[in-house]
This record gives sequence, structure tokens and C-alpha cells, in this order.
Amino acid sequence: MTALASAASMLGRLATIVPLASVRTEVANYLSTLIYVYTLLIVLYIVIQLLFAFGVRPPYSRFTDAIFTFLRDVCEPFLRIFRRVIPQFGAFDFSPVVAILALELFNAIVVQGAIHG
Repeated sequence: MTALASAASMLGRLATIVPLASVRTEVANYLSTLIYVYTLLIVLYIVIQLLFAFGVRPPYSRFTDAIFTFLRDVCEPFLRIFRRVIPQFGAFDFSPVVAILALELFNAIVVQGAIHG
């Protein structure tokens, strides 16, 4: 009888662990996707800034201005952290590269390593 009770207890614990593992995996996948999307936004922001530096400017429209404003408002606070620490080398700004590497490092260590397990 004790073996049956211990098996039932173990099955009850396993039933609670499986949903928690599933939730942990879903949270890790969500954070990984969020980091991927944010990385894409940073790359898009940098490409647009590079085009502006070469003199390619689209005609003014509210739609494009809203997109540029959104990208600036989303990307600049994160990039500013790295711009304070990393000096500029002439006209080159390496803070977006370091910011993307930091995001990928966070994704690899915290999200995939610790949360996803």
C-alpha cells in the first residue's frame, strides 16, 4: 500500500512540474522572440540613419515621420547606455554593435541557459 501511495504522490508532483516546465519554456520563447524583434528594430534604425547620412531623404509624409519617430523613441534609450561608455572612433559609432552583442549575450545566458534550461 505504501508503494501505491508513494507512486500517487510522485505522479501528483510530476503533474505540477510539467505545467511549470511548459510555462518556463513559453516565457523563454517569448523573451527570445522579443529580443529578436528588438534587434531587428535596432538594425532598421541604424540602416535608416546610415541612409540619412548618405543624403537619401524621403519626401516628408506623416507616415514616414511616424515610423522614424517610433524607431528613434524605441532604440535611442537603449543605445544611449552604450554611447555613454563606448567612445566614438571618428565618424564610426560602435554602440549599436555592442548593444546587439549584449542582447544576444543576454539571450544566450539568461533566457536560453537559465530560464529555458
